[in-house]
Amino acid sequence: MSMKRFKWVILSAVVGVLVAACGGSSSSSSSTTSSTSGNTGKIGGKLVIDNVYGGTWPCQFNPFVAANEGPGITFALIYEPLQFVNILQSNNPPVPMLATSSQWSSDFKTLTFTIRNGIKWSDGKPFTAQDVVYTFNAMKSDKAIDINALWSADGGPLTSVALKGSDQVVLTFNAPSQPYFYFVADLTPIIPQHIWSTLNQSKLHSYGDSQPVGTGPYMVSSCSPQNIKYQRNPNYWQSTSGHPVPAIKEIDYPAFLSNTPGNLFLSQGQAQWGGQYIPNVQSFYVGKDPGHRHIWYPPVLNVALVPNLENALLGKLAVRQAISYALDKATIARLGEGGQQQPANQTGVITPTFNSWVDSSLTQPGYDPAKAQQILSSAGFKKGSDGIYRSPSGQPLSFTIKTISGYSDWDQSLQIITQELKAVGIAVTVQDENSTPYTADLQGGKFQLAYAGSGGPAAAPGPSPYYELRGWLFGGNIGSTNYSRYKNASADALFNQYGGASHAQQVQIIHQIQKLMLDDLPFIPTTEGVDWYQYDTTNIGGWPTEANPYAQPSPYSFPDNGQVVTHLYPTG
Repeated sequence: MSMKRFKWVILSAVVGVLVAACGGSSSSSSSTTSSTSGNTGKIGGKLVIDNVYGGTWPCQFNPFVAANEGPGITFALIYEPLQFVNILQSNNPPVPMLATSSQWSSDFKTLTFTIRNGIKWSDGKPFTAQDVVYTFNAMKSDKAIDINALWSADGGPLTSVALKGSDQVVLTFNAPSQPYFYFVADLTPIIPQHIWSTLNQSKLHSYGDSQPVGTGPYMVSSCSPQNIKYQRNPNYWQSTSGHPVPAIKEIDYPAFLSNTPGNLFLSQGQAQWGGQYIPNVQSFYVGKDPGHRHIWYPPVLNVALVPNLENALLGKLAVRQAISYALDKATIARLGEGGQQQPANQTGVITPTFNSWVDSSLTQPGYDPAKAQQILSSAGFKKGSDGIYRSPSGQPLSFTIKTISGYSDWDQSLQIITQELKAVGIAVTVQDENSTPYTADLQGGKFQLAYAGSGGPAAAPGPSPYYELRGWLFGGNIGSTNYSRYKNASADALFNQYGGASHAQQVQIIHQIQKLMLDDLPFIPTTEGVDWYQYDTTNIGGWPTEANPYAQPSPYSFPDNGQVVTHLYPTG
């Protein structure tokens, strides 16, 4: 499986540590991320990305529209963030990008960015602090592109964004908002005012952006449903005559409908950067050239069975409890994922990554088919002659599960899930969809059950369980990453309290969220998905490695992918 839009964490860290580094003091630098010891100053070569999107490219590059894969193919190759937060090195200060520094007020209600001078958009127009102010206010004009639910009208704490002087931008919040640094600095693509301001400001989410103009290292050269071709931005602001950035001249991003052709393409050496599940990866990929082919699968976040809580039957807690007890997560991990992923837990807190955040006093539901049936019977459901339970009004517990076409590991996992649910009297039918309609259906609530991972910038995990759980559960994220459409005022209040809390208080808040996960079962984690990453060093150097984790390594992790392409250089 390839899961675009996932931003997975592999190091346990305290949010307070991150925000102290990110905003508690000013950080500045004239250079940023592209220092690579092996870069000799040569420009050339072609990088081919092999990541199974599950559909053909729509050739629409709006970085706010997940259904078009805009973030994954545009942010940060073309559009860039203010500062880059590397979760894999969360004790480090943020990397200056479009902003050279950032500074929180003492009460964490005001955040000031100093914007870098001398940058140009790829069409030659100057980039200024006005573009930053415009970007944030555009999200207020069209809440559909407020993908992180930042503005107060969308459930967040942001109340104003304004220019200060000629090169500073001040964000004001109505409450202490430490964790929001990650959203505003790292996960907000900055767009050009001179182009986007000419559009209907209430319908920016409808803008196809077929010829994107950004500040990033690459530009779109051509696009077809089968392949996106990028060419290096010759005037990229990080580049110097002695150290050209990017050093790779061209990127090709072919579209694959399923893992099988994608994996074959990668194994044949036709791509250098992979990001999907490969069965028997050592023999199928690495073993064919062990001197140059490598893998690194950093630890994980949640892959889950997601109920639509607006469905009359799935909205009943007893049905969700029965589903949870019916699933043998160890078997799903072992057979569905080939042992390359571990079983998840119902609290939604990833272990061992976030062991220090786990409330050990809570009891996890385990695999217990008998208990699943007992719960249904006690709730008034009766098993019919076909072995399927029916509600008191006669509705069968029969559902479809939407998944993404071509994700072979998900398909294997769902075969097991189907069998396990049938064994307790719940019938499910798997419905495959291409990635674009699948994402739109989940965000629009047009499904019964779905197999999904934590996706979208709003669910992008950070240095504590807060980030992913907020994405899944926060009411303001309904329509983006709160796929189950979970509405709980207590949960929203806890998430809103987190920003001004001490670390000890933050841990207690996450403990309360874990209890809500166990009490309400808003989604049912099955496995802890890894950050898939395969890479070939035959002709390209500068890759992130476990020893040098300068960015999350998968091609679908953004804006980390922008960091990777500025580090890469030709060796052949």
